[in-house]
Amino acid sequence: MSRVSDIFRRIAESDRPEVFVHLRDSESVEADYVAALAAGGPLAGLLLAVKDNVDVAGLPTTAGCPGFAYTPTCDAPAVANLTKAGAVVIGKTNLDQFATGLVGTRSPYGAVRDSRRPGHISGGSSSGSAVAVALGFADIAIGTDTAGSGRVPAGLQGIVGIKPTIGIVSTEGVVPACASYDCVSILAKDLATAQKAMAAMVGERSARAWPNDLPLAAPPRAKVAVPNDLSALADNWQAAFADATDRARAAGIEIVSIDLASFLEAARLLYDGALVAERWNAFGEFVSGADAAAGVDATVASIAASGRDVTASELLQDRARVQELRAAAFAELAGCDALMVPTAPMHPTIDEVAADPIGVNSAMGRYTNFCNLFDMSAIAIPVGEVDEGERGVAQFGITLLSKSFHDGVVADLAGRILGAGSSTPSWLEQIAAPVRELAVFGAHLRGQPLDHELTSRGARWAGPIATAANYRLTELDTVPPKPGLLRVATGGVSIVGEKWVLSASALGDFLAELPTPMLLGSVELQDGSWITGFGCDFEAATAARDISAFGGWVAARKAAVAASQ
Repeated sequence: MSRVSDIFRRIAESDRPEVFVHLRDSESVEADYVAALAAGGPLAGLLLAVKDNVDVAGLPTTAGCPGFAYTPTCDAPAVANLTKAGAVVIGKTNLDQFATGLVGTRSPYGAVRDSRRPGHISGGSSSGSAVAVALGFADIAIGTDTAGSGRVPAGLQGIVGIKPTIGIVSTEGVVPACASYDCVSILAKDLATAQKAMAAMVGERSARAWPNDLPLAAPPRAKVAVPNDLSALADNWQAAFADATDRARAAGIEIVSIDLASFLEAARLLYDGALVAERWNAFGEFVSGADAAAGVDATVASIAASGRDVTASELLQDRARVQELRAAAFAELAGCDALMVPTAPMHPTIDEVAADPIGVNSAMGRYTNFCNLFDMSAIAIPVGEVDEGERGVAQFGITLLSKSFHDGVVADLAGRILGAGSSTPSWLEQIAAPVRELAVFGAHLRGQPLDHELTSRGARWAGPIATAANYRLTELDTVPPKPGLLRVATGGVSIVGEKWVLSASALGDFLAELPTPMLLGSVELQDGSWITGFGCDFEAATAARDISAFGGWVAARKAAVAASQ
């Protein structure tokens, strides 16, 4: 049995009709799958589920509302980029109608149930996408995220959800929910797959220009903020977050407690303030004029209606207030590389949501709603479980957030916490151009006195290297002490160093401040490749003490310290 046939068999036997709104026939998927494997590509062999507010050519787009349905003639750019990379669409997934909700129950196609505890919610609005990945019906899935719709279901389903900086991924061909803050997100079982898919989904050109000072990673001695008050969480959920905090510390991350008051006030504005006018603008007229056969969800309709009479001055006032709160929130974050929060504060049952659809949904957005209002990047990752006694075991996740275009920072931190290390390139580095590699051999080595000159520019440590065996190393008379690397025709040895990766702009800025007698040039490595690296003025290097016999700067410094004792 082929992989595609096996997945369709499992879908048929799963009793999960609410996951997909439209499922392609297995023969078509099989044919596309075979063709994709033959063509190759970074995503060849991966099946893709698409949230049904994102266009796939030939499949109806409903946004979770049958009466709204239309059939597009072309793929949304996000879909087109993924299929170009080899992914194969298996179907369109259920969602909270018009992507308005964090629970996954606001759909005439049925409430999407949790992948492990069917009596509990899946989280939304990317409900079907998250459960399709969690149950193995798809390898990756497209979600959208305005208030947390790509993060909350990822957290509750124990998978990874990447919410990029607003505008990096095109929202063309996506039914708007709150257009100023809508993002297209990726859901996957693991971090590596999610990053590969996110890189492909952005495509050859970001929809929003990369800044020149693009950071590629968090510093080696990263500092992450956490909330100083988690009283909104039950004790066992607080304990799960404490475990996640300990896990971050074990990965070498410094934890700092901060006040989230400004973040939480902004979070409330997304639905309780004038910003809800964008929901009315997106789909309010449709739902207000639709008849009973259209399948409009009453809760979604009431949310849209609440924005109908918002005045322009009220909207401008709330947007100004968001900016005030953003400034206050970022002042709290000063000196920190990211913020870490619980992705969801609880995991309610479907019955609990039915009893209080507005209140429960609002509570679910406590740690997510502010993100896009503040133009932040985010990644949700699974980190454990919460034993809820008779209710069963909930999956627990955290979200790492940072400034816009700091996607590489949060991806790097996620990798460290999940045990992937700190030398793996993020999805952003895979596509953001131009980036440069730099070889260092002395005071800029990780842990040495000048490594901050690289880490403060967003450089990523990429691991140890060694030169070809035709170099000499000398100790220069500088403060702090530095080595001079010199290529020689005879009598050379291999010198150990490190590779860093940074943006081209950061490298140029670094070079502009490089003091004499240091130089940057081409350095040959052991494998015969060449890399930009530190060299030294010939006269200065030949006048200094030769330390080549130590094979590297760190060993030479250790020997010098030992000799002085």
